[in-house]
Amino acid sequence: MTDDAADVRRVLNGDVDAYAALVDRYYDQCARYAVRMLGNRDDAEDALQATFLRAYRALGRYQERDKFSAWLYRILVNQCRSLAARRSQRERVFVREEAVLLNATDEHQVVWPGEDEEFVQRVLSDLDPLLREAFVLKYIEEMSYEEMAALTGVGVSALKMRVKRAADRLRERWERNKHD
Repeated sequence: MTDDAADVRRVLNGDVDAYAALVDRYYDQCARYAVRMLGNRDDAEDALQATFLRAYRALGRYQERDKFSAWLYRILVNQCRSLAARRSQRERVFVREEAVLLNATDEHQVVWPGEDEEFVQRVLSDLDPLLREAFVLKYIEEMSYEEMAALTGVGVSALKMRVKRAADRLRERWERNKHD
């Protein structure tokens, strides 16, 4: 098992390779989230670079009592929010795993059998960014509401409402499409 806190201490003591190990450890997970939230790899790469740079500069403020991955994820969530807000005029395509929408389980189930990828992406990209963020964290990143609250700074009840609204809107669009 890796010890993130020990790697952080090594970085703070001048061992740059220890930071490379942290980046390698979390890059894929962070990249998956960034691509899904921002819709394309170029924007995701911008967010990732900013995230890892900010994290490196802020390592001195990292508290060992906190889980490093959660601390890093908070930085990433904020970077994605900022980048999405700055680039809101651009068309974004939402990337997601088909199985998540087909088999999402919770109190709000989302099932779109037989829908094409383009339709699903278009519907998801039309969601308000805060609803999309909650949906991605819950159904794609498979986080608990408590984990989501720690990352976003939003209360559990508000997050549950966002996930419900996102699922309701997605279901409404699917129903309309089915009857067209």
